Amino acid sequence: MIIVCGIASESPIARVTAALDDLGLPYTVLHQRRFADLPFEIDVTGTGIHGQLGVDGATVDCADVTGIYARLMDWRHLPELRDAGEAVEQRCQSWHTALSMWIDLAPGCVMNRAAAMASNLSKPYQAQLIQNAGFRVPETLVTNDPELVHEFRARHGELVYKSISCLRSIVQPLDADAIERLPLIRGCAVQFQRYVKGINVRVHTVSGDVFATRIDTDRVDYRYAHRDGGRADLSPWQLPDELAERCVQLADRLGLSLAGIDLMLADDGGVYCFEVNPSPAYSYYESCTGQPIARAIALALARR
Repeated sequence: MIIVCGIASESPIARVTAALDDLGLPYTVLHQRRFADLPFEIDVTGTGIHGQLGVDGATVDCADVTGIYARLMDWRHLPELRDAGEAVEQRCQSWHTALSMWIDLAPGCVMNRAAAMASNLSKPYQAQLIQNAGFRVPETLVTNDPELVHEFRARHGELVYKSISCLRSIVQPLDADAIERLPLIRGCAVQFQRYVKGINVRVHTVSGDVFATRIDTDRVDYRYAHRDGGRADLSPWQLPDELAERCVQLADRLGLSLAGIDLMLADDGGVYCFEVNPSPAYSYYESCTGQPIARAIALALARR
C-alpha cells in the first residue's frame, strides 16, 4: 500500500495518483483538508511503529505501507480552520503532528522526511552542504548592511538577490532601481550572489533515477519569465554520466529520495548548483517535456 499525503487536486499530487492508477498500484490519499474525517492512530514502541489509518470507511495498517509521498501545506493556513474554533484547530494540529511523526519514522521509501528537508530552511546553510558535495556555488553575501553590498558588487560585478529562507522568492538582478532601495535591507537580511551567466538545468532525482530539463530563457529567473513578456523554453536534456552521478550523490547526502536540483552550466565552463528543492513542483517540468517523473515516483514508492 502506498500513501499520498497533501491536497489531492494539486498538480504534483494529482500526477502521482494518476501514475499509480495507470500502474495498477494500490494507494490511499490522505487529503489534509479532510483531517476531521480521517482518524489516525500511531504508537511508537521498542518493537517498531504501529498504527492505523481510517479512510472512507476502510482501515489501513501502517505496517502494510511500502512508501509515502508527502507534499503538505502548512496546516495553519487550511481554509477549514477559518473561524472554526479552538477545538477544531487543536484536532487539526494533533492530526498533523501524528502524521508528521509517522512520515519521519516510517520504513520504506518516503518522499521526503522532515529531517532531510530541513537543510532547505536556510539557503546559506544548504549552500555549504552543496559545496561539500563538490559543486560550485556563486560567491555569496548575506547581509543587512548596504555598504557591504556596494563593496561586494565592486569585487564581483553584476549581482542578483534572493530570500535566504525556504519560502519561494523571485531572483532579481541588482539593477539601478534595486540599488536605490538598498537602505531597506537594514530591516531584513538579504542574500546577494555573483550573477552567473549560462544555461539553466533543473535535475529531478527520484531514488536514483535522473531527469534533466534544459531551460533556455532571456530572464534571470525563468520561472517568472512570462510575467513580463520574457521567454522560457524547456526541453529534456541528457546529463553527462559523471554529472548525473554527482546529482544522485548530492540527493543521497541530503537524505532526499526526491529532489529538484537547480544547476547552471556556466559560460566559464563550471557547473554551479544554486539550490536543492526537497519538495519540487516537478509537474511543471513534466508537463513541458513529457518526462515520466510521476511514473518514476510511483514505482519508487512501490519498492519497500
